Amino acid sequence: MKLGCPKEIKPQEFRVGITPNAAQEAVAHGHAVLIETQAGVGAGFDDDAYVAAGATIIDTAQEVFATADMIVKVKEPQAVERKMLRQGQLLYTYLHLAPDPDQTRDLLDSGCTAIAYETVTDRSGGLPLLAPMSEVAGRLAPQVGAWTLQKANGGRGVLMGGVPGVGPARIIVIGGGVVGTHAARIAAGMGADVTVLDRSLPRLRYLDDIFGNVFNTGYSTAGLMAELLPLADMVIGAVLIPGAAAPKLVTRAQLGSMKPGAVLVDVAIDQGGCFETSRATTHNDPIYEIDGVMHYCVANMPGAVARTSTIALGNATMPFMLELADKGWKKACAEDPHLLAGLNVHAGQLTYAAVGEALGIDVVAPEQVIG
Repeated sequence: MKLGCPKEIKPQEFRVGITPNAAQEAVAHGHAVLIETQAGVGAGFDDDAYVAAGATIIDTAQEVFATADMIVKVKEPQAVERKMLRQGQLLYTYLHLAPDPDQTRDLLDSGCTAIAYETVTDRSGGLPLLAPMSEVAGRLAPQVGAWTLQKANGGRGVLMGGVPGVGPARIIVIGGGVVGTHAARIAAGMGADVTVLDRSLPRLRYLDDIFGNVFNTGYSTAGLMAELLPLADMVIGAVLIPGAAAPKLVTRAQLGSMKPGAVLVDVAIDQGGCFETSRATTHNDPIYEIDGVMHYCVANMPGAVARTSTIALGNATMPFMLELADKGWKKACAEDPHLLAGLNVHAGQLTYAAVGEALGIDVVAPEQVIG
């Protein structure tokens, strides 16, 4: 099979879909790997590293899309890339379709088969291809939130850990999953007073057992949220419903109860955001203010640490990439129900129920597609 990796073109996206190590593995499996020139430079991988791994360097994205049987990316294909997809071609990348009707429509029209990293599952019910980027984004969230809290950036001018005689920043983390856990660990490590909210008592017990008094936990209710928001210097939104649009957990009206210069960091922005006032921003222009509250809503947060993110993502995506290339997508999905869960689009049909529900589009069961 011919595996193609174009350079990412989303603003300030420096990650790359195939690392030299992954290229070497694919070549060893008998596949051809086509890398657009300079695709890996942002993550610290030059063209020579790919040539040494046995890959072929291609001059343009158009040639990569025209030649490859499978396109391997990081971010969802942008409008110009979607026009280059073709009938029968396999797309393997993050998609986040639920809040993106334009992309969904274009993928359906292209006739391609699309497998989304964020909906591939594992035996424990986790999301193994989303987890590494959730870990990165969670650890970044307090870092970027602390920067936004600085007065020069519109924030309250509060230091995360305080100093002797002055209390630390008070942080609320909404969601106790992978993102929330990593965010809470880092924020607490910076000396902040952290509370994690979740609606799963078993998860709250787990966090309490593992982390003890490192941070506080609370059962997430509208009443507790209303009680904590006026006290918060920063709120980190870390809620995920796999494949579906994120729920809106802080309303526009509630911003008025928050301190002027408080910060919202929305890690769920790829799925539409979990604050009513969230809209996607970029690393070039990451923050904006509404009702005196600063919002950080960068849709590709891990791209800021492209080398760490690329290697972490490549470690997770490579085994499934090889499975798809070695067996073909139909056989691979038929033999692996966790990979089948990643199937979102095939030949003009939507195959992921949560996306169909979010966008009002009829869905065909993935088992029916491979049957």
